[in-house]
Amino acid sequence: MTERNIPWAVDQVATPAFVVEENLLRHNLEILKQVKEATGCKILLAQKAFSMYYFYPMMAQYLDGTTASGSYEAQLGHEHFPGEVHVYSPAFRDEEMSEILPIADHIVFNSFTQWHRFKHLKNQTKASFGLRVNPNISTQDGHAIYDPCAPGSRLGILVTDFEGQDLTGIDGLHFHTLCEQDSDDLETTLEAIEAQFGDLLYQMKWLNFGGGHHITRPGYDIERLIRLINHMQTRYDLTVYLEPGEAVALNAGYLVASFLDITHNQGVTNAILDTSATCHMPDVLEMPYRPHIIRSGQPDEKAYTYQLGGPTCLAGDIIGTYSFDQPLAIGDKLIFCDMAIYSMVKTNTFNGMPLAKIMAADSQNNLSIVNQFDYNEFKRRL
Repeated sequence: MTERNIPWAVDQVATPAFVVEENLLRHNLEILKQVKEATGCKILLAQKAFSMYYFYPMMAQYLDGTTASGSYEAQLGHEHFPGEVHVYSPAFRDEEMSEILPIADHIVFNSFTQWHRFKHLKNQTKASFGLRVNPNISTQDGHAIYDPCAPGSRLGILVTDFEGQDLTGIDGLHFHTLCEQDSDDLETTLEAIEAQFGDLLYQMKWLNFGGGHHITRPGYDIERLIRLINHMQTRYDLTVYLEPGEAVALNAGYLVASFLDITHNQGVTNAILDTSATCHMPDVLEMPYRPHIIRSGQPDEKAYTYQLGGPTCLAGDIIGTYSFDQPLAIGDKLIFCDMAIYSMVKTNTFNGMPLAKIMAADSQNNLSIVNQFDYNEFKRRL
């Protein structure tokens, strides 16, 4: 892949630390703005992927609000992101609903049981109520863990469950079927949505396409996306919402780590970092995937190959195997790419590991520490 020159002072970063660049965020937001301008749709930030509220005021210049998976994310969006607050959960608790009602603009229920349980609250809130549907069509080739339409999924209502239901008070439908996918898979999903729920859409004020749209990835077919949005809005006279998280902050941030030590075992050279896969980038193990490191290569592609791992006691705390032109020296810094998304929102303190600092590079590439953590962060969670 083509390497990018880091425009901020790496030597000023005390590791481990996430660094998110304002200019890279704006690049993605400008692309999303083009979609909005071409369609009149509304685009929201899915906070489950990126919740760095330091950038929320800037992002609100481009996006229409936030989506939340519960009361904490909803409160964060309400406090820091001017715009709409949308909330969906597979199941709401009574006390959670009481926290959400005063601040939500949309509340989406996952089942008719939940809808019937809470619909009496509709006159107590400004929120528009909706239902998540499951078109029961999988378009993913990846792991079932990321497929909301996998057999037996707990997410969304099947079309057969709508029979005999009174939809009075329901203003919109929501679906979420994609994960890092292109608009051709969205088109396949929409064909199923129209076939199964088309009659209901004429009764709705809005349709939420969910997330998983890789809109800001090079090569994504934006023109098809625009055509699909315009088709749904025109045919059914409703407003389309999209709620990408990954596309908003794709390739907009890094995780900077330092090299601590080397061990050797049966022909494998292990480089131990101050950064842990399980603590600082758990998607490396869960997804799984191999994040790119600036100026690195595949195993044995360059002269010096290392298996990179973290300092925890977990034997499987392995980030991956990489090669470099020069041997690593203690204190060297490694820069992991695409670490703004699904990273800092998932970090943990297993094994007493310190959480990584959160840093920002402004439009002039000046660095600042947004948040840093100490022993008390570990202690008060136990």
